Amino acid sequence: MPTDAPDAYLAPYRDAHEVHGSSFGVTLWASPRSQRRRFEVLTQMVFLAGKRVLDAGCSRGDLAAFLLRCGIGYGQYIGVDGLASVIAFAQSRGLPRAQFHCGDFLAQPELLAIGQPQVIVISGTLNTMDFDTAMRVLEAAWAAAGESLIFNFLSDRAGPGAPPQALPARRHDALRLLDWATRRTCSVQFRQDYFKHGHDATILMRKR
Repeated sequence: MPTDAPDAYLAPYRDAHEVHGSSFGVTLWASPRSQRRRFEVLTQMVFLAGKRVLDAGCSRGDLAAFLLRCGIGYGQYIGVDGLASVIAFAQSRGLPRAQFHCGDFLAQPELLAIGQPQVIVISGTLNTMDFDTAMRVLEAAWAAAGESLIFNFLSDRAGPGAPPQALPARRHDALRLLDWATRRTCSVQFRQDYFKHGHDATILMRKR
């Protein structure tokens, strides 16, 4: 059973908002560069042009803005996040073909099905969850995705030179996540090569 309260994963973001407002710091990424590198890997692994993309834990809508800067014209972008303040900021950016919804997709997994997404992206969202909670999110996201689910996480198979992680950040068992993914589809890709010490990993699952 999950050890945290149902929305405990949101508490670090609420705390960050108290300090940073809706500026980049609320995302809890170490830097814009590390966020951008994760986004680059997502776009290298899954084709998003013309797709209905749902971003679970979208925060400020930075992924949508990144895709547009890169000339990746998604068909529709749906962002879902539990913090009303960052959703309001995302809505104010005027991103084309983008809509944003405030809600806790742990308590309301039906939020993950808004717009009948072809691809569901989870970037950074699992980092503040215990493993059982993360698995609940992944199960719901896999059920809601029409074509693909892609997610990144802090890997427990990082090298000895990887930056240390302390709460609220949590490393997840990469082999257990791979086992879970391959039990649901034979079409799985795994990457842990995009940071020097492998402290972050990404899994892509396809429904075919």
